Amino acid sequence: MKKIYYLSSCDTCQRILKELQPLDEFKLQDIKKDPITNEQLEGLKNLAGTYMSLFSKRARLFRERNLNAVELEEKDYKALILEHYTFLKRPVIQLDSKIFIGNSKKMIEAAKENIHP
Repeated sequence: MKKIYYLSSCDTCQRILKELQPLDEFKLQDIKKDPITNEQLEGLKNLAGTYMSLFSKRARLFRERNLNAVELEEKDYKALILEHYTFLKRPVIQLDSKIFIGNSKKMIEAAKENIHP
């Protein structure tokens, strides 16, 4: 499966999508308009290894809810990602059995190399 989970209102996600063009074979899912499902999240976790690796600690809600002062477990990360789209680190690029999470320059370069070898 070739899929990108992103947020259309995020300028960084938009910039990255432009960098990765062409994406003809990819399905794009705007996680605000089409929230991630439990089944999708399970699949991503299987590729990533943990829910924590899919979790964005930079989300505004993370600080607003004082979650940075609490010891979170895997089940908490999962529940929070399913509860609100901002907790998913973006973008998440799924390329068959490979996954690229987040917007770091290194991660995006690795994704580019795999999308357009």
